[in-house]
Amino acid sequence: MLAVILSGGSGTRLWPLSRRAYPKQFIDLIDTNSLLQNTVARALEVTDNAPPLLVCNQEHRFFIAEQLRQLGVGAAGILLEPEAKNTAPAIAAAAAHALHEDESDPVLLVMPADHVIRDIAAFKAAVDIARPAAEAGKLVTFGIVPAVPETGYGYIHRGEETGAGTYKVRQFVEKPDLETACRYLEQGDYYWNSGMFLFKASTLLGQLEKFEPDMVAAVGDAYKQAHKDLDFIRLEPAGFARCRAESIDYALMEKADDVVVVPLDAQWNDIGSWSAIWDVAEKDARGNCSIGDVISHDTTNSYLYSGGKLLATVGLDNIVAIETDDAVLVADKDRVQDVKAIVKALETSDRDEIDYHRKVYRPWGYYDSVDMGERFQVKRIVVNPGQQLSLQMHHHRAEHWIVVQGTAKVVRGEDEYLVTENESTYIPLGVKHRLENPGAIPLEIIEIQSGSYLGEDDIVRFSDNYGRN
Repeated sequence: MLAVILSGGSGTRLWPLSRRAYPKQFIDLIDTNSLLQNTVARALEVTDNAPPLLVCNQEHRFFIAEQLRQLGVGAAGILLEPEAKNTAPAIAAAAAHALHEDESDPVLLVMPADHVIRDIAAFKAAVDIARPAAEAGKLVTFGIVPAVPETGYGYIHRGEETGAGTYKVRQFVEKPDLETACRYLEQGDYYWNSGMFLFKASTLLGQLEKFEPDMVAAVGDAYKQAHKDLDFIRLEPAGFARCRAESIDYALMEKADDVVVVPLDAQWNDIGSWSAIWDVAEKDARGNCSIGDVISHDTTNSYLYSGGKLLATVGLDNIVAIETDDAVLVADKDRVQDVKAIVKALETSDRDEIDYHRKVYRPWGYYDSVDMGERFQVKRIVVNPGQQLSLQMHHHRAEHWIVVQGTAKVVRGEDEYLVTENESTYIPLGVKHRLENPGAIPLEIIEIQSGSYLGEDDIVRFSDNYGRN
């Protein structure tokens, strides 16, 4: 059995902590591991430590690699999608890779990267129930036993029993209104649609080809023409672009005949909102979950998150307060779904806060934008040991570098030299340059940019260890 972990979401419903360039699956929202890392650990437990296969946005590839490195875990492969096409093409690409690498036609356990499952034993038991059906050629989905009349999920209507613990899917149902959701809960034969599946790789591709032959052909071409890039497998962009963006539910599961559901009661949550995080988080005697530097007085039933500054609350109930370096969100916990309106306003205003934090991670380390004015910007740059930035130049800005910690190896034009702590160097506008950390400790510098335009797109790369243009 091979776990396939889908990590393509943007997670803007959890703004301001989750951003498009650093979405929720990479953040430690529940415990000291990120949601992705917990999903990987769960996959290893269920598949007897078989390395998982991951599918992700190419912009997130180094986050995936770094989080796997932190866990000390390898991968069966990291497939890079050239563009977002929803879950059907992603799963089809994973199935194509699985068949290419393993002629025994493995059973695929498909799991989103951003779910929480508290009861691992119950999850493993459900997978064990589902596996014989998958090996027999069924398409298996997992239905979450509902605890409340939830209107934010699609539902699966269970039919007759087809085996020990498996049931025929009578119907997939769209998100209901409250009255309908109450009726579903009372009937007891409706489950939340979890978005998790189990099927053989050949079954998935064979069934999908019946309903979406063009998609299967396009994904097949994109995989056949894929190329290896470091630890990643880049799907060929032109072939993948021909795929219609579609979820696996619409493309296949709602149309196929051999679909069965296995009920799952394992303290599951898809972490789709701040209130959902409060639901699963550990809380104090007053019902508060407080993370970071938080002092609260006469505050109850709230989620309080400080990313660095002191967060203080007085006389509040049922609120969410999130502090990051560049944004603060305060919301009624019952209205957190409306965060999407804030995200829409940021998008309309073309503001960077929808995409990036003040601290931006790169494959070589990270930078933190400390200050910015009309013709200047100050950054704190940290380069990991042995890593280097691309050989590059800028059309509109010059840069001053001051080394705070470590030793910098600098390429400037035809010159190459070392800069140590408390020393500085100057990179004139239009000159090729590169920054490298040749040492064994992180290199920290302060960069002062000055010029008429300071955007990140004013970078002309001549060579790069990480395959960036």
